[in-house]
Amino acid sequence: MSHSSRITASALVLSLLTACSANQATGRSPASRAASAASAAGAASAGDPYVPGDGNGGYDVQHYDLDLRITPRATPELTGTATITAVATGALARFDLDLTGLTVSKVTVGGTAAAFSRSGSELVITAPAPIARGGRFAVRVEYSGTPRVIDDPVLGRYGWIPTSDGVFTGDEPSGAHTWFPSNDHPEDKATFGFRVTVPHGLNAIANGRWTGTRTSGGSTTSTWREDTPMATYLAMVDVGRFKVRTGRTPGGVPVYAAVDPAVTTTTVDKLFETTARVTDTWAKLFGPYPFGLTGGVVDDVQVGFALETQTKPEYSGAMGADPTTIAHELSHQWFGDSVTVARWSDIWLNEGFATYAEWMWGERSGSGTSVQTQFDQRYRQADSPDLWSVAPAEPGRARLFGRSVYERGAMTLHALRQKVGDAKFFAILRTWTSEHRYGNATTPQFVALAERISGKDLGRFFQVWLYGKTRPTVW
Repeated sequence: MSHSSRITASALVLSLLTACSANQATGRSPASRAASAASAAGAASAGDPYVPGDGNGGYDVQHYDLDLRITPRATPELTGTATITAVATGALARFDLDLTGLTVSKVTVGGTAAAFSRSGSELVITAPAPIARGGRFAVRVEYSGTPRVIDDPVLGRYGWIPTSDGVFTGDEPSGAHTWFPSNDHPEDKATFGFRVTVPHGLNAIANGRWTGTRTSGGSTTSTWREDTPMATYLAMVDVGRFKVRTGRTPGGVPVYAAVDPAVTTTTVDKLFETTARVTDTWAKLFGPYPFGLTGGVVDDVQVGFALETQTKPEYSGAMGADPTTIAHELSHQWFGDSVTVARWSDIWLNEGFATYAEWMWGERSGSGTSVQTQFDQRYRQADSPDLWSVAPAEPGRARLFGRSVYERGAMTLHALRQKVGDAKFFAILRTWTSEHRYGNATTPQFVALAERISGKDLGRFFQVWLYGKTRPTVW
């Protein structure tokens, strides 16, 4: 052997003993560890019982780039390419994306063709080569089909909804993976880019800021970017004919308002003006507006909800976009969109806060009763099991969007305000939106923050209001 390869006998013995000890400590040989790395798979679910099967493990998505061709009422209605940039959180050879229905024609990882299979709502991908922990990778999925409307006996009708002239997407809690492959759980937030091609004469509106439109060969392509992290259920694409108004709030936040001309319950000017006023009001109470744009879309669609889609809440023309509803959905830009739940059981952190904001708007604008009256009216309803027998912080899947989450959640906040006083209460809200900006948060974290800022032991208070199943008598 060469000089550079010589080692002493004692050093050789020591190295063998060290290797042997390491292998005994792990109980695995180098060969078995290599085989394990080659077969390492990310979890097929986030393990959230409120949305069984949704979400995945083994990676953290950084960015979604969605290139979509949408032709309403055609077959297929959607042809898409999703390029997903992610970081492996452990050694990874196989991983899942959530995708319901639709036909996948090709998958690549790092530009190389990858094997894939389907299992229920899972797209199972085998990487061409193992990905090391911390490794950044890009997976590209080419797919097509007509997304299914979700008709859930508990959660209702949502997801990809056809309209008279296009498509409306309302994804909460798990409709996103009916139209793009994703890690469809709120704990994995990412930035988004959209390139949406539709027949000429239609508009395509998505989250974030508009970056351009090009018309060619009977089609129009619009591009949008959302550069702050977003949960998948907040992604939206609305296709149809819209009247659009853009500008800025008096406080300087860019506004994009769009209304389907078939809608008779509001106008684009009303939507723009109310959105601007509410955005600036909430910025004074909750902290700086968290995103680069505010706005809203009112579509001619028959659904029984409005949704806080990031930067542009969606409203149903059938329900209308009255100021109280706008106040509710825009407050979600802080509570739900910027600060997002880590698990769906904590949904009161979204809906209780937005309902309380709705009450505050009614009081401030003179269009409704006082917040105290709202609280008192509900507290007097002693025989309302939907309010008192359901714990807001543990409602169960069947009551995920039930009355307790919204109204008792809001009552909890008002009871807290009474207990700690206005100055500390609003300091708690502003600190919450600041410390958890663009991240995920939990009920225990909110309790800890409230105790820190108020200087009070609030354990029993929150236990009774958020977890108890009887009408609270303590605050």
